Amino acid sequence: MAKTIIISNRLPVQLQISNGSITAIPSVGGLATGMKSVHSGGDSLWIGWSGLTNEETPEALESQIDDALAEHGSSKVKLTQKEVDGFYYGFSNRTVWPLFHYFMEYTEFQWESWEIYKQVNQKFADAILEKAEDDDVIWVHDYQLMLVPQMVREKRPNVSIGFFLHIPFPSFEIFRTLPWRMEVLEGLLGSDLIGFHTYDYERHFLSSVRRLLGLEVSFNDIYLDDRVIKVDSFPMGIDYKKFNEAAKEHAQRDESQKSELQKRLDTHKESTPDAKFFLSIDRLDYTKGIAKRLNAFEYFLNKYPQYKEKVRLIILAVPSRSNVPQYQLLKKEIDELVGRINGELSSVSWTPIWYFYRSMPFDNLIDLYTTCDIAWLTPIRDGMNLVAKEYIATRTDKTGVLILSEMAGSANEMNESLLINPNNFEEIADTLDKAINMPKEEQQQRNSILQKRLERYNVEKWANDFMTSLLNQKEKDLTYISRRLSVDLMNTVMKKYKSAKRRLVFLDYDGTLAGFNKDPQKASPDEDLFRLLDEISAQENTDMYLISGRDKETFTKWFMHKGYNMIVEHGVWISQNGEDFRMLEKVKKDWMEKIHPVLDSFVDRTPGSFIEEKNYSLAWHYRNTDPDFGQKRAVELNTVLTSLIANDDLSVLNGNKVMEIKSSNVNKGRASMRVFAENEYDFVFAIGDDWTDEFMFQELPDDSITVKVGRQKTHAKYFVDSTKNVRDILGRFADMH
Repeated sequence: MAKTIIISNRLPVQLQISNGSITAIPSVGGLATGMKSVHSGGDSLWIGWSGLTNEETPEALESQIDDALAEHGSSKVKLTQKEVDGFYYGFSNRTVWPLFHYFMEYTEFQWESWEIYKQVNQKFADAILEKAEDDDVIWVHDYQLMLVPQMVREKRPNVSIGFFLHIPFPSFEIFRTLPWRMEVLEGLLGSDLIGFHTYDYERHFLSSVRRLLGLEVSFNDIYLDDRVIKVDSFPMGIDYKKFNEAAKEHAQRDESQKSELQKRLDTHKESTPDAKFFLSIDRLDYTKGIAKRLNAFEYFLNKYPQYKEKVRLIILAVPSRSNVPQYQLLKKEIDELVGRINGELSSVSWTPIWYFYRSMPFDNLIDLYTTCDIAWLTPIRDGMNLVAKEYIATRTDKTGVLILSEMAGSANEMNESLLINPNNFEEIADTLDKAINMPKEEQQQRNSILQKRLERYNVEKWANDFMTSLLNQKEKDLTYISRRLSVDLMNTVMKKYKSAKRRLVFLDYDGTLAGFNKDPQKASPDEDLFRLLDEISAQENTDMYLISGRDKETFTKWFMHKGYNMIVEHGVWISQNGEDFRMLEKVKKDWMEKIHPVLDSFVDRTPGSFIEEKNYSLAWHYRNTDPDFGQKRAVELNTVLTSLIANDDLSVLNGNKVMEIKSSNVNKGRASMRVFAENEYDFVFAIGDDWTDEFMFQELPDDSITVKVGRQKTHAKYFVDSTKNVRDILGRFADMH
């Protein structure tokens, strides 16, 4: 039976060693909560580091630890202290974390930590491979394990692998500075599905894939030779019911049941009923913008002095990575800021900032969420920010105002909050003023919409959506595999080929017989291709045609001496049995004077692009351009041309990194059918790689064997992955005796 394997840096349990015995305590919040529905449902296993290094783990307790983890459906990866230092504190948190959050000044590029990162990723991959079987589903989590998918794929090519990144993926300009950028991308591309919190992160990732690896990306699909990878956004939710019901229970408590924190909050509320409490909760991290928030609060009180003694900022900074120098400096900076602001602005009865540097239990968090009037969460960069969602979930009377940074991933789905730029103190001050004075009805209207959305798309829905997409991607792959021209299918084709009385074979050139080249004139045929074509064309009762969008001059130079049958410029010209080219279709070319200046302007504005002038068509090539910019210009040019040729008998063909304008009544479908009508063929084979070949696939008789090179949507019956597979097919044809 297939099982689900979840992999993360840390396991969803914490181990405690006491008096020679082990206790495993389930973790709360975050990923552990998010994956509960997946982990607890059916056959599943969670693989990760236990939190104890090899040096901290007595050998005598190893089996106890394994047993304790097994009770929680978990299995450990053993790490030394050196590995933790290099992998986690080193590469993960001194390279990837700051770089992906746009803090270049904190980013370190250390080869030693990169080597340890690779070694530890291999350890995680090996742990998976020990447990995984071919039909299992594997879900890898976060930036610490970005190499794992490909490491697993190399040994288990048939497993279904998903990867989710819980932090931002940076823009190409930032990501390209990483010395190991190619290895990271290739590691991630071992996945079948790659998930991000937001579309922006997804877009940045796809841009890097296009620009650095040169892979074909269509919408949110990445095409490799042997499979398709789906990339999508899945905004992580929270356990809405847990927070909402906890808030309702808090509201029912009597005085004896309240925490000391709640009593203190109530006392201050009662002494100043009109005062507003601002709430700020973050891990102590430079990405969270805590220091900026403190400075902005001081700016606000100076701009709006009427709020002195009428507002209070409660800051909860949860300790994090306290052994990392940047975090130690940040702690010192925040301590000093709080001390200075309180020292300068406090009065006998009022302290503007309450500062807590510690973790708080769940009940105390609910105290803060339900008591504070305004949640002020303004990270400089944040993958998601679930605190914003937790705050809204606890507002059972639907009052309260959420002020949220535009730079938080959750801002994309929480537009009803007050969104601000965390660097704009003027805007922040005005927004705080607006929040203080927001009518109760408006608060409830905004929060009602947010609550419905958060309740519907909760953390369980997030996990299930990802798993459903991953399984669907696997199904799609299986569908593709059923149409792949496998060995068995090829054997069937060969039986038909051998028994046929008369054969007709159409072979596209670029992307089919030969790979693409930045300079089209350098994609000339090699000796091996000539050998295959010679043998096929020499076979009795076999008519082989090269059919291409190329100009007749190029094909005359490359192939005329061989006497092959050729159709060029998508069906304008035909050469049979080595004779000169003659026109298949009568077409005009006076339109070219109108279109050429348009293409010239796009060449001028798109570095790397160029125009190919054929006898009866014009082609704008953009293979050598920046991938993102070239695609953007192609969309723009398509719009311009579609409008320009609306009343002409012209069409625009969108090929592989080329856009061609030609007469509408010329295409490979018409040309191939003209040839088909000349004889009685009982075997027809056609193969090609782009949209220009789709006309041929559609027009040829239903019993034809049509093959697409690549996995794009097609009318062809079968597909192969690459030009190498095409050569293999030709080899089978050529060897027919």
